[in-house]
Amino acid sequence: MHEGGLRAIIAAFLANLGIAIAKLVGFVFTGSASMLAEAIHSAADTTNQGLLLLGRRQALKPATPEHPFGHGRERFFWSFVVALVIFSFGAVFALFEGIDKLREPHELESVGWAIGILLFAIVLESYSFRTAIHESRTLKGDESWWEFIRRSRVPELPVLLLEDLGALVGLTFALTGVIVAKLTDNARFDAMGSIAIGILLASIAVILVVEMKSLLIGESATPAQRQAIADAIEAHKQTTRVIHMRTEHLGPEELLVGAKVEFVNGLTLAKLATAIDSVEKAIRAAVPDARVIYIEPDIYRAE
Repeated sequence: MHEGGLRAIIAAFLANLGIAIAKLVGFVFTGSASMLAEAIHSAADTTNQGLLLLGRRQALKPATPEHPFGHGRERFFWSFVVALVIFSFGAVFALFEGIDKLREPHELESVGWAIGILLFAIVLESYSFRTAIHESRTLKGDESWWEFIRRSRVPELPVLLLEDLGALVGLTFALTGVIVAKLTDNARFDAMGSIAIGILLASIAVILVVEMKSLLIGESATPAQRQAIADAIEAHKQTTRVIHMRTEHLGPEELLVGAKVEFVNGLTLAKLATAIDSVEKAIRAAVPDARVIYIEPDIYRAE
């Protein structure tokens, strides 16, 4: 299991826990709507990291007769739940609080506290974001960050990247709202900061829901992995070609591979069984994530 993802989750958990406490203290002193929205946001983020850790733990459970391919998809499921938490507890609350304060603005108090706490939160969130970026680089390769988020089969890292990015932008909205509200003596700007945070979190949640849903339904191996598997099969001295192949992720680092393969003529049943075992070893050597492999010998028909 990719340990970089675990380090990124723990870093985000500790950072968000500290930030949530600081923001809650800031709200008590200032009464700021955007500060409260950010406190709830960080509390939700802390819960989210706990859910991601739970998913990783659940995914380690051994296979059972009821779940013969194991529990690897637990990580996809809990990442999907995280996306729903971001929307329900983060976006909806921030929008509700912002609209309420926009209708009935409350004068901000102790603005210096709010600014100091938000700057402190930006420092901690930047550390968490930097850790997520560092741990993602080895898996990202030459892809753009957007391509990595769209195509990654390791769900925790895209979740953390978007969550931390959203937190940093949200903190900027909150800081801007508080400062402008103080300078103009108009608390509605603080409420507008909360609404902006809500819209931002809703957008991130929708992206994550779409991506995690795709993983839950079942995504194939990456194009590079599929090519590597096909090359490993066809390079074997006792195979002729891959007739067709299907792959699916049973978990972030677990692939199911099913392939119809044409073998050379004249193999006895015993030799064919040995050849299949050898092909499976070649596949696993080329793509270590290929854990469950089914090879079906067949005859190629051009039609």
